[in-house]
Amino acid sequence: MKKSNLILAGLTVAVIIGTIFTCSAFAADATKIGIVDFEKILQESNGGKVMQKDLKAKLEQLKSKLQAEEKKVEDMSAALEREALVLSGEKKLARQRELRDKADNLKKMNADYTQEMKIFQNKRMNQIQKDIFEIANKMGKAQGYILIVERKIAGVIYAADKVDITDEVIKEYNKKK
Repeated sequence: MKKSNLILAGLTVAVIIGTIFTCSAFAADATKIGIVDFEKILQESNGGKVMQKDLKAKLEQLKSKLQAEEKKVEDMSAALEREALVLSGEKKLARQRELRDKADNLKKMNADYTQEMKIFQNKRMNQIQKDIFEIANKMGKAQGYILIVERKIAGVIYAADKVDITDEVIKEYNKKK
């Protein structure tokens, strides 16, 4: 009985000492946590604004090409409707087949352009993200942060304004760009 009480007392003391050291270690560093809002960086930084401008220009370019092809298909369809009564059966079938092929090509072009836009956007986004991660790493090491997380990805529901370092990151990113 006495032996089990000694063991229990020893474990209790070990837990208390461990808790004291653990709490003091966490308490010393807990103030250096940073939050970064990537969406805000995309909206307010020079690099984010350039990316948005480039995406918009690329989208307009692809839209105009797509609209030109749509116009060709519409004109071809209208011509087929006008000439349907005077065309022979074979020519009418050939024109309908050609119209279907053009419509299919238009659908494929639309899908290709959508994919092209996604790839273009992802490349630009990944480059900005890489730059921001580098900046956050340098800031974290230089300023003694133990943790810097992205607001949306990390699932942060609430963070005090004093831990949000987004504006500092934007300033550094603008200097880089």
